[in-house]
Amino acid sequence: MNVQFLGAVRETTGSMYIVAVNGKRVLLECGLYQGRRKEADNKNRHLPFEPMSIDAMVLSHAHMDHSGNIPTLVSRGYEGNIYATPATDDLCSVMLRDSAHIHEKDVEYVNKKHAKRGEPPVEPIYTLEEAERSMNSFVTVAYDRWFYVTSGVRAVFRDAGHILGSATVTLELRNGDTARKLLFTGDLGRKNLPILRDPVQVTGVDYVISESTYGGKVHPDIAEMEGQLANVVLRTASRGGKLIIPAFSVGRTQNIVYSLHNLFNAGRIPGIPIYVDSPLSTNVTEIFKLHPECYDEAALKMAEDAPNIFGFGRLQYITDVEESKRLNDIRFPCIIISASGMCETGRILHHLKNSITDPRNTVLIVGYQSEHTLGRRLVEKEKTVKIFDEPYPVRAEVKVLNGYSAHADSIELVEYLRNIGDSVKRIFLVHGEPTQTDALEDKLKSAGLGNAYIPQRGETVELN
Repeated sequence: MNVQFLGAVRETTGSMYIVAVNGKRVLLECGLYQGRRKEADNKNRHLPFEPMSIDAMVLSHAHMDHSGNIPTLVSRGYEGNIYATPATDDLCSVMLRDSAHIHEKDVEYVNKKHAKRGEPPVEPIYTLEEAERSMNSFVTVAYDRWFYVTSGVRAVFRDAGHILGSATVTLELRNGDTARKLLFTGDLGRKNLPILRDPVQVTGVDYVISESTYGGKVHPDIAEMEGQLANVVLRTASRGGKLIIPAFSVGRTQNIVYSLHNLFNAGRIPGIPIYVDSPLSTNVTEIFKLHPECYDEAALKMAEDAPNIFGFGRLQYITDVEESKRLNDIRFPCIIISASGMCETGRILHHLKNSITDPRNTVLIVGYQSEHTLGRRLVEKEKTVKIFDEPYPVRAEVKVLNGYSAHADSIELVEYLRNIGDSVKRIFLVHGEPTQTDALEDKLKSAGLGNAYIPQRGETVELN
């Protein structure tokens, strides 16, 4: 039995790993690679394995860097099941369709340019029809219930506390008289985050594949998040400006809305209009309402007292394109939350284009920003950035609140991995930029966990 590391190895996108046992091959994740456009397009179109060679797939959660290339997998011939939690299934049903829509629109734009230059047209990575068809492969399994994946492999989902429906995956592998347990963390969440339950501690496994997104960083205290958010709102409103928040449609948008709800009810922020300008965020929020089984006690109590915890008097969800455009004409203080979270696609680009040159405004970054993205350039305080290939001077205030991250930081990762117990033979560190993965390896060694290992892309490691 072995595991092959094919994606999100010394980088944070395109998660993809194959576990082989008893002549069967199980795929963990099938994520989209996000980065430089040409490189991303090539990697996403050409899977590093033959889809028909895979017997089953297990998916930890719905974020695009973990699930986003499932339509390509299925359209290239994969015929097995895709196991996921019910909430992950529901989220993928809207997110994969939205992803396909973006691919089709991007290709439409590119092909107009190609036609003018007499160049041949290109095809989208996958189509809406392929995304919809791929959902037929999903099989849902609730948390804490063991299920058979394929011959010699069974699995169980435990709550990872990262986003709605996110799970760690424990695989029990059997080959003759040999048995091993492998834990895949997916993306590990944090304790005491709003809305969701805390990550469930897994123990007694032989091998671990662990994310390392923030392996070298420590997040601010979660208790400070709402106070910092209130300060940003007050400072921006006092200038008469707009607060522009690029936010991922799943998790981050709902967390921000939830915090704004609390702050407004407590009288800590003024009653300025709040807009969530993202059709996907609106659809995802409806799915959040369908899955209270994922809520923590505080969110359940709030839902009992106020049935719509993701909407209140000052908040408006925007889906219509014309309504979205009208937000650019607003000349009074307001808050606009829009996707994408890394500022690479979607309506957030239009809001940044229309707001980033005004020093009264604030751009609030509340999530991880990958290398080579517009969001990363804003975090790094570049004086001029390109939006739609046009340069814009950054005069708006840029503020970063990492306390809203749904990823465990270095302290939380070390604690979680240490608490698994002495049974662990090796910890494979993936899903992190080299600086973060290397830092986590050092921290684990300092904590007495000298069995951490950073694999290379394409490497196969035996699970002895």
